[in-house]
Amino acid sequence: MNKPILRLTTLAAALAGGYGLALAQEDPEIAALMKPESEVSAGLGYWSKDRPRLGTYDGMNQKGPYWLLDAFINSRDDARGTWFTLEARNLGLDTRELRADWLRQGNVGVFLEYSRTPRDEPYTVLTGVQGIGTNTQRVPTTSTTGGGALHLGTMREAFGAGFNKFLGGGYEFRVSAKSEDKTGDRLWGRGGAAEFAAEPIDSNTRQIDAVLSYTSKTFQLQGGYYGSWYTNRNSMVDTALTTGASPFFLSLPLDNQAHQVFANGGYNISERTRATFKVAYTRATQDEQIPVGTGVLVSPTAPTHLDGRLDTTLMQAGISQRTSTTFSWLASLRSYDSDEKTPQQRVVGPACPGCVDTTPLTVKTLTGKLEGTYRLQADLSVTGGFDYTKQDRNIPFGDLSPAGFDNQRYVPFRAELDETTLRLELRRSLAETVNGRVAVSHSKRDGSEFTRTNELQSDLINPIHLADRDRKKLRLMLDWAALQALNLTFNADYAKDDYGTSEGRPYGLIEGSAAVYSIDAAYVINEKWQLTAWYTRDQTQATQLGQRSPSGGPVDTRKEANLEDVGDTFGVGARGILKANLKGGLDLLYSKNVNKYPESIVTAGLPYPAGTVGPLPNITNKLTRVNLHAVYALQKNADVRVDYIYERWQTDDWSWLFANGTPFTYGVAPNDGTQVVQAPKQTSNFIGARYIYRFQ
Repeated sequence: MNKPILRLTTLAAALAGGYGLALAQEDPEIAALMKPESEVSAGLGYWSKDRPRLGTYDGMNQKGPYWLLDAFINSRDDARGTWFTLEARNLGLDTRELRADWLRQGNVGVFLEYSRTPRDEPYTVLTGVQGIGTNTQRVPTTSTTGGGALHLGTMREAFGAGFNKFLGGGYEFRVSAKSEDKTGDRLWGRGGAAEFAAEPIDSNTRQIDAVLSYTSKTFQLQGGYYGSWYTNRNSMVDTALTTGASPFFLSLPLDNQAHQVFANGGYNISERTRATFKVAYTRATQDEQIPVGTGVLVSPTAPTHLDGRLDTTLMQAGISQRTSTTFSWLASLRSYDSDEKTPQQRVVGPACPGCVDTTPLTVKTLTGKLEGTYRLQADLSVTGGFDYTKQDRNIPFGDLSPAGFDNQRYVPFRAELDETTLRLELRRSLAETVNGRVAVSHSKRDGSEFTRTNELQSDLINPIHLADRDRKKLRLMLDWAALQALNLTFNADYAKDDYGTSEGRPYGLIEGSAAVYSIDAAYVINEKWQLTAWYTRDQTQATQLGQRSPSGGPVDTRKEANLEDVGDTFGVGARGILKANLKGGLDLLYSKNVNKYPESIVTAGLPYPAGTVGPLPNITNKLTRVNLHAVYALQKNADVRVDYIYERWQTDDWSWLFANGTPFTYGVAPNDGTQVVQAPKQTSNFIGARYIYRFQ
């Protein structure tokens, strides 16, 4: 329903001003720039039913009418050498966007923009909790199952502005600023009994970006400043039972800010050799007072302010060279240091075990890359590459127990990580009508010994982000012009990870794989009709081992999960001319996604009783969408467009259900009673018509 619109760029404006009239008359694109065209459209659409799942982000999640209003105004003042463009999209919806640009060719430009981004919660909340949307929420003491329906959601509203100025001599200055407010409520919870709460959102994020650049024939350089400020107007939520019980406080994200200075550029050492570099330094801080609820006992060692600070430093250099007509190479080295300077402070204590400290983490990452390409005869080229990453990680230790392990460490940790990757790619134009490439790579990650944790079972976990890993990848691509009117493209990507059991740690992710296969086809029936079709299959698998201690059962009982996600998506499109002043099109989309949970043992709290052997049910999501449109030309510069959309979404998601199909209920009787539900089948029809007018 959205029509792509070409935004005027500085380069396009310069080209339009630099070409003569004769060339403009010969080239339709240049002629369009010399005498730009504008377009406005207005119409009305109607959805027949609510569409909570598919309308999550498009601002049309409810049944009813919607205005369809768009405009693109493009004007050029030849006498002053200026351009003005105005883009307005979805003005009748909550997803509206507006941007205005003014540009004097080769001199100066400014822009203003505004946008709204909704996110409507696809679930319906049935609750008796009072105070939703505020900092004081009360859970009912009498379970209120099937209470009032509540539809949560958030809205982002952003304003932006920018300015650029050509200073002459190859210099240009650019600055832009943006302020975004986010408001609304989203699903939340409180307490070990899973009582319901809704997070109240009322925050602002401001950003500013200023860049000074220099460009010459051999040297390019730009440097500048980037800053961001986050302000949360809510700091804490007070939740409790409506009568009697003590309050229960939930904290919210604290205010923070970040400042960065950077520079990057490149230098052409010769016609065949080029060097590049990039440096950046960022300081992020968070020092808002830590909120404490009334009556809450605080450790005497706990800080009143986090005094959080994170410094990051990036340095990168690279060089590339075309050594000969048959061989080229490149090399780069990148250093990224993340140094957290937040003081280590005891927030729970003072005595250990049971104490908790803040744990500032320092990470230093060095990455190197070397790649070469050799061009053989018969349009064949071979590319080989070597990548290396070394990471040093440091975190302060807490008090050590007599056994030598850290009282505060609950997940195994290692101080060093190393990863090497070898890559090989072969490209060839197999014939005038066939092109293809195949690429393989192999990566291996390992590191230093793991530190011990404070619990025996935790010490047996193999953390996915630190574990030894062996990764293999394969990529195939084939582009085949089977006939003059038929073009086919095949793609296949496959990756496999093997995590093993690092240093006798049997629990965690053991192995995984991911594969994507696709085929695209385009067929030209005749000069009036074209067909397209495509199919994609993606499949992700993971094997995970865990430990379970059922009531009365052995402590070392293991749970094995062979998780799998499979998606199939198919699409067909047709475009054609029905008669001289009537064009039409059809788009059909079908998607099916299956999440599989073949666990050998199911723990308590899931849809089956504790100790039950057997897999969890699959979760299947299906989407069918049909879009028909027709465009009737009333006159040379005016059209009427009609759209019809049919869509159906289905699911058997049991995430919020008990085994018997009844909704999961928050709280412990007789408190709360909130339920979260969704319609398992959502079908809706859309009909819309709009008038489109073009002018110069």
